[in-house]
Amino acid sequence: MADFRAYRIRERDDVVQAGFERLTLDDLTPGEVVIRAQYSSINYKDALAATGRGRVLRHFPLVGGIDVAGVVESSTDARVAAGDAVLVTGCGLGEDHDGGYAGRVRVPADWVVPLPRGLTQFEVMAIGTAGFTAALALDRMEQNGQRPGDGPLLVTGATGGVGSLAIDLFSAQGYEVVALTGKPDAEDYLRELGATALLDRRQLEMGTRPLEKAQWGGAVDNAGGDTLAWLTRSVRPWGSIASIGLAGGSELHTTVMPFILRGVNILGITSANCPMQRRRHVWQRLATDLRPRHLDVIVEATIDFDELPAAFERILSGRHCGRTVVKVDDAAV
Repeated sequence: MADFRAYRIRERDDVVQAGFERLTLDDLTPGEVVIRAQYSSINYKDALAATGRGRVLRHFPLVGGIDVAGVVESSTDARVAAGDAVLVTGCGLGEDHDGGYAGRVRVPADWVVPLPRGLTQFEVMAIGTAGFTAALALDRMEQNGQRPGDGPLLVTGATGGVGSLAIDLFSAQGYEVVALTGKPDAEDYLRELGATALLDRRQLEMGTRPLEKAQWGGAVDNAGGDTLAWLTRSVRPWGSIASIGLAGGSELHTTVMPFILRGVNILGITSANCPMQRRRHVWQRLATDLRPRHLDVIVEATIDFDELPAAFERILSGRHCGRTVVKVDDAAV
């Protein structure tokens, strides 16, 4: 049985360690479909898992990487055939199932999405979980009645993968997008993606009243914590907040006032557990009416497999903008 390289995460004496190992299919978690990986990506969650700075993995050892795109090498499920170009994002990949940082990836057939027509394998990994999450937020907000005429839409964590793609997608749909960021030197980058204005989060006055000035038509929030609480108090009547992340904290301290007096909505966005019918629908939109316009700008780096450890550190340091794509095709022999 041929072996392949994988970036595997272990825990020894409560210390997380990660590195490259040579594995065979017998080492991987079960699944009906074997994919020869060509590309993956780095999400913030991947960096937390690989460095042990976040409790992301459900068990050890595990191959990291919550995204993968490649070609099916074998399948025991009639819905998927050898030679199919496919992608998998989320679904537990790289969290409780061996992930995309490997020359071969074995997954349940229920997780597999055919490569959308019009997108390459590189492009779907440039989009990855981050872009899928941003598109899912837009899709759900639209379903809940959000429209460009409702007022400016605030995107927090604007320079990250989700934030960058949210700015691209929402601005293309006619929204006036305002970027909230702690990186004012990224103004040119954010405006190129479609932001019409920037707010420096370090100078933000959130206030403490149950209801603050209603200034935002809606929001895409990557921060959680105090930022999300402030958004509930400052979104206009009937506006929606897509709650995506918790970089600023997992607790939410607010009152019922925004919900019962302004009809504000918090929409929880979980890309990992998105039902397959909706998952395919959103990926189809990403290949058509929601196709990102600025992937060449958003992809900060395309790295070789060997560069993973250094890339994790860069992402966790907060020095990066946008997305990092990983070439893993040469990991297999």
